Amino acid sequence: MKRVVDSYFRLLKLAVVLSLAGMVVLVFGNVVLRYAFNSGITMAEEVSRLLFLYCTFLGATIAMRERLHLGVDSLTRRLPASGKRLCLVLSLALMLFCCVLVVQGSWAQVLINAGVKMPVTGLSVAVVYAAGLIFSASTALMVLHDLAIAVSGRDLPDWASSSAEQVISDDADKASAELILARRST
Repeated sequence: MKRVVDSYFRLLKLAVVLSLAGMVVLVFGNVVLRYAFNSGITMAEEVSRLLFLYCTFLGATIAMRERLHLGVDSLTRRLPASGKRLCLVLSLALMLFCCVLVVQGSWAQVLINAGVKMPVTGLSVAVVYAAGLIFSASTALMVLHDLAIAVSGRDLPDWASSSAEQVISDDADKASAELILARRST
């Protein structure tokens, strides 16, 4: 199962890279064509907007898996282990609720806009709202996994129990050690 999940996230990362590259090519190419040749790529703005949208939602999904979103732990780090677990379960339950709301809203918009076409590309406007479905469904699965771990009573993973200062301290220690090793090797 881990290989399937890892492959899925590699695919998402590839999609983000291709989206960024596509945006650069379309926008830069359109600017060059407009200023140098007084023409342009008709669909560049619409497609680059779609690429940006998917890049944002897919990037947020990847950041969720890699635990890169900001978190505030000023209260939870002062709590005992049971308090930390309770806060974790509550926050994950709220995140799951939000994911359900986004799925419902995105799906409703997909159905409403399925027959509406974008003016230049002719793509269905439902493609815009499908990004919310991909994000919220992927995130909901990750939150469910984390919630199952938190509720099961097993030991909390490092990301759920360490404070931000500890992570920063660990990173600083690692950077210092790398700097010392680099100086010794020269």
